[in-house]
Formats: sequence, structure tokens, C-alpha cells
Amino acid sequence: MKKVSKNYVEASKKIDSKKLYSYSEAIKLVKSLSKTKFDSTIDVAIKLNLNTKKSDQQLRGSIVLPNGTGKNPKVLVVTKKEAEAAKKAKADFIGDDDMIKKIEKENWFDFDVIVATPDMMVSLGKIGKILGPKGLMPNPKTGTVTNNVEETVSKIKKGMIEYKTDTYANIHAIIGKVSFTEKKLEENLISLINEIVKQKPASSKGTYIKNISVSSTMGPGVKIDKNSFDI
Repeated sequence: MKKVSKNYVEASKKIDSKKLYSYSEAIKLVKSLSKTKFDSTIDVAIKLNLNTKKSDQQLRGSIVLPNGTGKNPKVLVVTKKEAEAAKKAKADFIGDDDMIKKIEKENWFDFDVIVATPDMMVSLGKIGKILGPKGLMPNPKTGTVTNNVEETVSKIKKGMIEYKTDTYANIHAIIGKVSFTEKKLEENLISLINEIVKQKPASSKGTYIKNISVSSTMGPGVKIDKNSFDI
């Protein structure tokens, strides 16, 4: 049985498990219940009515949150042709086969995101078994395989996040930090929900979004009434 902290138990008592809160109420509650000594991350979990065994019902993409994530991601650009563009966008690490070897031989992962130009994907594919399980393999669907390196790195630095349905059709994503104002968190959450709605597969039938909840690091989830969104 998973052990929970005293703060988690106390916070849970202040949440009505039978109630669906408006998104503004939920964010306000999550912020007030966060008791960590560090600036906790606020996450959203979205349960979709999709059959992820069908390829056309697997969502994957990216979005730039209007207020960023509160993090400063380290970006590795793997390219032979766009090194200058990567420098201009202030990528943290730039290289080609040398970076791929460094990851493979030294187990080096001092970065959060990899952006690669299409010509490097064959070489990166050779370490796909290393990058894949860590969620680091670049993908055209998320915009991380591109010749437009400067724009992509800039977007990531501004707060681009990736989203992807898991086996059970859940999407988990960051919408900011506890230190963010309620308004900024609300704007980020609304942008993400609107993006997920926009990407609804044509083959999806019935109620698309089943459940939405938000939580802070080490904190309990607060269920959101999806009808509080203008969707």
C-alpha cells in the first residue's frame, strides 16, 4: 500500500470528493493546499473517451502555453545544417553525431528536450531504445523534428509542452507553478483544453472528455466540472 504524507492527508480532508469544482475554484484550491517547501508544479490529468488501440485515436502534439511552465528547459539540437540557427535561438547544447555518441557511450542526459533536423533521424533512430523510454525521442507530431530549428527552440523556451495519450487515453501535462497567479494558471489550462478539443479525432463518438482534474506536486487531485469551460 502506497504511503502518503501527513500534508496529503490533511489536504484531502479539505476537498469534497463528490463535488465537481469549476476550473477557477479548483486552481484556487490546489494553490491553497500546496504545502511543499519548493515551488510545486501544477499538473492536469484529462481522461478522454478514446480507443488508443486505434491509430487514429492516439493524440500527440504540442502547444505553447500563453504563460509558460515556470521551467527553463535545456534544449539539445542535433543537426549538421542548422547549428547557427540553434545558436541564435540559444539552444543549450548543439551537435550532430558527437552528441548521439555522448548519449550512447556516457549515458548523458543533461537536457530536457531534443530538437533534430530530419537528416539526423536515421542516426538518432540507432539509440531509439535509449531515448524512447525516457520520452526524449524527437517526433514530427510534436514539432521536434524540423528544419525550422530557430522557431522551434524559441517556442520550447517560451513554454511549449508536449501532450500524448497513454494506453488508457489519459493525458498528463504541466500547466505551471504554484507561484503563478490564478489567472495565469487558468489561461494555461484553458489553452490546453481548447487544444485537446481541437484535436478531437473524427472517429471519436460519444462524450469526448470524460474527466479533468488538477493537482500540485505531492498533493491530492481536485476534480473539475468540464462544463465550466466554454467548449
